[in-house]
Amino acid sequence: MDWQQINELDFSNIGDWPGPAKIITVLILCILVVGGWYYFDTQGQLDRLAAAEGQEGNLRTTFEGKQKKAANLNAYKQQLAEMQESFGAMLRQLPDKTEVAALLVDVSQTGLAAGLEFELFKPTGEVPKDFYAELPIQLQVVGGYHEFGNFISGLAALPRIVTIHNISITPRNTRSSGASLENPLTLKATAKTYRYLEEGR
Repeated sequence: MDWQQINELDFSNIGDWPGPAKIITVLILCILVVGGWYYFDTQGQLDRLAAAEGQEGNLRTTFEGKQKKAANLNAYKQQLAEMQESFGAMLRQLPDKTEVAALLVDVSQTGLAAGLEFELFKPTGEVPKDFYAELPIQLQVVGGYHEFGNFISGLAALPRIVTIHNISITPRNTRSSGASLENPLTLKATAKTYRYLEEGR
């Protein structure tokens, strides 16, 4: 079958075509049908399949994360209970309104017991925070290094929380820098104690 015979084919009478022309035409039609079916139907399904596989990967990752959390749920609950217990213990270290005065006395008694001489002991107003209030106390005491150390250790040993801020130590007698009783030092600092704020404050 040559090109001249192909040009002479009558499309209105396909039944009279030679066998090879019929076979080639059927193959071309099959290819067109399969290609159209793939383009209009299968391609969309393959795209949806790829999207579903991607979604499956995301869901699997989410599931694995949640599964790990679920597997550690008891450990998380125990950790939360320990944190709540620890938080409660810290709250119990914060004085309520009635204990603040006694705590101020404890701070001053600790200084006196350490051998310090108070030149300034001035509680300032409370500063409210989230669930507690700070009560700063401006301090100025006279003594030596060892007395200062004993004072700070005594504050740390109190059953309530007291912190020391803005510490400044200077020689009381500017002609000598010794820490003996004859040449004491002056310590200026701010001690802060804390009070738990109840619902009604």
